[in-house]
Parts: sequence; structure tokens; C-alpha cells
Amino acid sequence: MTWDAWFVLAVISLCFGLLATNRFSPDLILMGGVTLFLVSGIISPSQALAGFSNEGMVTVAVLYIVVTGIRETGGINWIVQSVLGVPKSLANAQMKVMAPVAALSAFLNNTPVVAVFIPAIEDWAKRHRISVSKLMMPLSYAAIAGGTCTLIGTSTNLVINGMVITETTHSQFGIFDLAWVGIPITIVVFAYVLITQSWLLPERRPAVGKYSDVREYTVEMLVEAGSPLVGKSIEQAGLRQLPGLYLIEIERNGKILTAVPPDEILLGDDQLVFVGVVDSVIDLQRIAGLKPATNQVFKLDSHIDKRCLTEAVISNTSPLVGKTVREGHFRSIYNAAIIAVARNGEKISQKIGNIKLRAGDTLLMVSNPAFVEQQHNSRDFYLVSGLPDSQPIRHKLAPLALMILFVMVMTVALGLLSMLKAAMLAAGLMIITRCTTGRIARRAVDWQVLIVIAASFGIASALQNSGAASTIAQWGISLSQGNPLLALTFVFVLTSIFSSIATNNAAAVIMFPIALSTSESLGISLLPFAVVIMVAASASFATPIGYQTNLMVFGAGGYHFKDYFYFGAPLTVIVGIVTITIVPWVWHL
Repeated sequence: MTWDAWFVLAVISLCFGLLATNRFSPDLILMGGVTLFLVSGIISPSQALAGFSNEGMVTVAVLYIVVTGIRETGGINWIVQSVLGVPKSLANAQMKVMAPVAALSAFLNNTPVVAVFIPAIEDWAKRHRISVSKLMMPLSYAAIAGGTCTLIGTSTNLVINGMVITETTHSQFGIFDLAWVGIPITIVVFAYVLITQSWLLPERRPAVGKYSDVREYTVEMLVEAGSPLVGKSIEQAGLRQLPGLYLIEIERNGKILTAVPPDEILLGDDQLVFVGVVDSVIDLQRIAGLKPATNQVFKLDSHIDKRCLTEAVISNTSPLVGKTVREGHFRSIYNAAIIAVARNGEKISQKIGNIKLRAGDTLLMVSNPAFVEQQHNSRDFYLVSGLPDSQPIRHKLAPLALMILFVMVMTVALGLLSMLKAAMLAAGLMIITRCTTGRIARRAVDWQVLIVIAASFGIASALQNSGAASTIAQWGISLSQGNPLLALTFVFVLTSIFSSIATNNAAAVIMFPIALSTSESLGISLLPFAVVIMVAASASFATPIGYQTNLMVFGAGGYHFKDYFYFGAPLTVIVGIVTITIVPWVWHL
């Protein structure tokens, strides 16, 4: 190999070593590697920046905006209740996640499928006290496995199919031809996750936080008459699954129900009194059919879209001290409405309006964003701060948001629009219809994920330009010594390695001409090699950078780089064995 090939391999090895230590963020490490390739002249500026204009990377960015429309209208809650339901165990929860995702990914681009499920699973895991890190990697792996079942399941399959048509005289693959190998792989992935998750899949975030030193609020919520909650039990309504939140009583027609059982049926106009931490109080505001029991919220001057939740600590010079919430005329003076009160760990059993305020009490209020700026120097409060992502949910727009998502998916599935065009159109409609706002949409994009995706294209270009990819591939193929089965095995191994350090499409493009020349020299059909490349390029379980969905769940699951290797590398080996066993039997060598 030439010096630049050795240099590329040395830099990639250094990058992987740094990623394994988890001391630096992946985007900084990979962009550092791309910078070295650019400065050394191995890749051109256009190749270094190609990933930032890549259609796949931009599609992921736009999908973050689409997902905010689903989340801000409460559509995520609908997905949680309708698709995921109530898990009976961790293994049952993982199956509830993997089964629908794999089925959808067989026919749809798996990137939007994963994008929609990530926030839904985060919310679902929180409610059912499951560590989210036990679900995110299985989510990505199920999407990858589902994509191997059909020709349209992943872009890699379509890329290789196109190369088979243009480079050979073989006819194209049928849409379900890959099911012979894809379905067994999906079953193997499911079984592997369920069997090994207890000792190989890390638990990076605790399922339930420790709330002993956290302030607890008392908050009253009203069940709206005619809402979806009417006629449901407390448990069915999801009011027992919010961590750190307790329903202490229900006021119904002037009567107080205490020690409320989980099978108690909710009625319209029930007033529910909760005690809990602020995160779960925010989650209460997002449940369709619940609204703050105080009518002061609905008398605020600001429009509902402009409101947010704010915390403020009452000072000892505040005119509110010694007065009840009702007597203090809080809304008239501050244009904000108190919906909850916390008092140094005490559980306040009174109704909000009857609570006599003290210095040091923390108020949770509905206000407009300007309240923080107006009152942060006020002598009435020690501390004033806004709570992020606490804007009201637009539940009435949920059907519209879900319809936009459905239309986006169907236009892609029917081939009417590309994934990028459909996603951009859907994102625009989400903003135009007020399912989300420009401010929320801008904050939703995960730039670290996008930079890692973009950098991986520069690394792939360096492997190709330096000749390192083809040299290693040809060396590996030569070791087969004319044995078709060994040649097939080497193609799988090398494609998997390239997919792990570059991208799945780049690995497929690198390996196809090598597989073609190998099949011609051995005098056997190209089709088995093409199928092996399709599977190996997609079966990228061992690193987060090899597949977009792995990157998308990287931050959401709180994973370290090495977690993918420990959990994914054995699965890659098992999938390889299954593939090499089935492919020669279906597509004869």
C-alpha cells in the first residue's frame, strides 16, 4: 500500500481509539480525522464537505422538525397508547418496540420510522419506569433487520440492485426476494436482544430518578367533560405511570375520594390533586383531556401559543407572603397563573387557591416568556426561571399532524416523491399549520448527530481515494484461494468492516466491483455476492457511525461508543453465519 493508504488507516484507528475512550464527543473526533485527510491532500474540499450536502444527512435534519409537529400536538401520546400499550416486562417492552418497527421498516425508509419512535419510546419508558437505554439500541437494530426483508427496505438494497442491472446481464431482484434471508435475520435479531439484553445491553440511565431531595409540587388538574379520559380507569389513563408523581385525592361533586385505587373510573369535571416533581407535572400538562383546575389560566392576556411554564421563589419582601393564592390576586398583578406550589419538601394537602403563601415557597406558573425578563430583578422573588419545552400541547391539531406524517410516508412508499422532498414538504406543513413553531423547530435539530453523519462521508472518500479500501478487499478475497464459500465469507466480513467505519452505502459501492471481479474469476453467479453485500452493508451493529439509525439513538439512549461494539459485534457475527448459510442455498453459487 502507498503512504497515504497507511496514513488513512492510522488516522481511522486513532479515531476509533479515541471514540472507545468516550472522553471526547464523536463529532469532534471524526471532524478532526476529516480535517487531517483534507490538509494532507487525500481528499478535496468538496469531498470533505460532501456529507453536509448529502441528501441522507439533510433528510435526517428535516425529520427532526417533522417529529416536533407530532410531539407538540400530542401525537406522540397517541402512538404510545395505540402502538406500544402497557408492557408486562422488559422483554415484553422490547418486543413491543421491535415488532412494529421491523414491520414498518420492511416497506418504509427506516430513518423516519426511528425518528418518530424515539420521542414516543422516551415518554413510554419514563411512564413505565424502564431504562431508555434498554430500548433504543433494540429499536435501531429492529429497523436495520426489517430493512433487509424487502428490496425497498433500505437504500443500500436499491443501490446494489441498480448496479446489478447496469453492470451485468442479470435481471433485477423482486421486491420480496430478500425475504428468504431477511426474515431469518430479523428473527435472529429479536432472539439475540431478548436473550442477551440482561448482560450485554448497558443500562446507561436509571429507569427512575431519586426524588428524595427534589421539591414536590401540589397541583390540581380537571378532567374535561367529553374528553378521551372520561370512562377510563386511573391506570388506563396513564396517571399512575409518571415517575415521582402521586394522585392523592379526587374531588367529585363536592366529595373527596382519598387512597384512590388504580381501577377508579374517571368522570367529567373530576378534580385530581397530585403531588410530584416538576418534570412529571409538565407531563400532566401534555395529557389530552386534562387542564389546570384553576380558571385563572384561561383569563391570561397572552395567547395560548405564547405561554410557557415558569418557576419563581417568593422572597420575604413579597406582598404575597401571608396571603392565600386567591387573596394575592396574582393573575391581575403579574399576568401569570399559579398552578402548583412546592414548600421545602412538605406535602401541601390544600387546594391551590386556599394555600397561604410563605417566603421560600416555589411557585409553578403559566405565564408568557416575557415574565422571566420582567421579574428577574424584582424584589418579590428570589429566583425566576423558565422551564424548557413546557409550552401547551395543541391536542386539536394532533389528527392533522398525524395525517401530514402519513401522507409523507405514503408519497415516499408509492415513489411519488423522494424521502428528502417529502420530509421537507411535511416539515413546512407542520410549521404552516402551527403544529409546531419556527422557534421549536430550530431547537429540535441534533447537530452532533448530523456532523457525525457528514464526517463519515469524508472518511469513506479517504478510504477510496487512498486505495486502502480496494487493497484490503483484494487481499481478503485472495485468501479464499478459489473457494466460493470462503470468498462469500470474506465479502461479508470486509463489507461489514467498511460499513462500520464509513457508511452502509459507501461500503456497498466499494465492495461491488470487487465482488463482481471475484465472481467472474471463479466462474460463478454474482447474485449470491450481491445479496451478501446488501445484508453485510446494512447489518452494521458494531458501531454507531455505520448506520444512520444507530446514530439517531446514540444520544437518546445515553450510550458510549464501546456499547455498540460489546452488544453489536457478536450479533454481526451471528447474522454473518446465518447469511452465509442461507444465501448459497437460495442463490446457488
